[in-house]
Amino acid sequence: MSKKILVTGGLGFIGSHTVVALQEKGYEVVVIDNLSNSSLSVLGGITKITKSSPDFENIDLRDKVAVKKFFEKYSDIDAVIHFAASKAVGESVENPLLYYENNINTLVYLLQQLKEKDRAKFIFSSSCTVYGQADELPITESAPVKKAESPYGNTKQIGEEIIKDTCKVNDNLSAISLRYFNPIGAHPTANIGELPIGTPQNLIPFITQTAAGKRKQLSVFGDDYPTPDGTCIRDYIHVMDLARAHVIALERLLEEEQSSNYEVFNLGTGTGNSVLEVIKSFEKVSGEELPYKITDRREGDVVAAYADTSKANDVLKWKADFTLDDALASAWKWQQTLEEKKENEI
Repeated sequence: MSKKILVTGGLGFIGSHTVVALQEKGYEVVVIDNLSNSSLSVLGGITKITKSSPDFENIDLRDKVAVKKFFEKYSDIDAVIHFAASKAVGESVENPLLYYENNINTLVYLLQQLKEKDRAKFIFSSSCTVYGQADELPITESAPVKKAESPYGNTKQIGEEIIKDTCKVNDNLSAISLRYFNPIGAHPTANIGELPIGTPQNLIPFITQTAAGKRKQLSVFGDDYPTPDGTCIRDYIHVMDLARAHVIALERLLEEEQSSNYEVFNLGTGTGNSVLEVIKSFEKVSGEELPYKITDRREGDVVAAYADTSKANDVLKWKADFTLDDALASAWKWQQTLEEKKENEI
């Protein structure tokens, strides 16, 4: 009998690609999403790719009673992959209480329900922001977790601590935190991709929307950082590589192969690229010239972050397969598909 997996935030960017990867591996998937930063149309995209629609529940995980009712209805859930969270660094600086409520309370309510189960498996969508500005690059899992640069980063640090403390006193719970670097790209079919509501908070959708003429120009936040070209450096990982890593981590949990009941893995390519390098790469794969301007630094941004992925390579037998060019080409194809859909609606 196939295992039943709950994916919270399953209509979001990384969540939807992971749902596809799970369904293609034969898992039965239940999606919870409150559609605050996603769209019901993503469900159609998933179904188009896999020829199968996951169960969908429109639930706000901040509603403790609704979470309890969900687990009463779906008492046979075998594992949870938890993506549902607010995720914009800048917004978190401006509205910290929203982030603490949305990212911490929801996690606590899920873990309270899992505590009641005989065997509970949990994957947490964490982030390289837990490291702050690391002393050494590339960043290993043993790098010190420094004071967070933003409330968003802090919610990921606190989230990991909550899971670790819960695992410590609950042998029935096995959990893995996946600290990803910068997810980009889209499914090769262009049926799903990054679909920000309103003004994009992340670099790549802002790039593709600018190239498509939806935005006047791209803002590059600062060119006076201590990097080769003065712009911030990040580790950009294709969302397809990321989705595959979640399936591998899930299989590790289900087959009970962990060395302890709480583990942490970095997920990235191991290579850092500056904002200007990303712009050049996009111009190369798309053939579009990108209008951009240098603006002031953005609060909460670190100078450089890229992963040491050797632990995930060795233990999970996983590595990123796609290049930056691959990821940007797929993101551009996705953007063009969105534009075509809009034209057809007119």
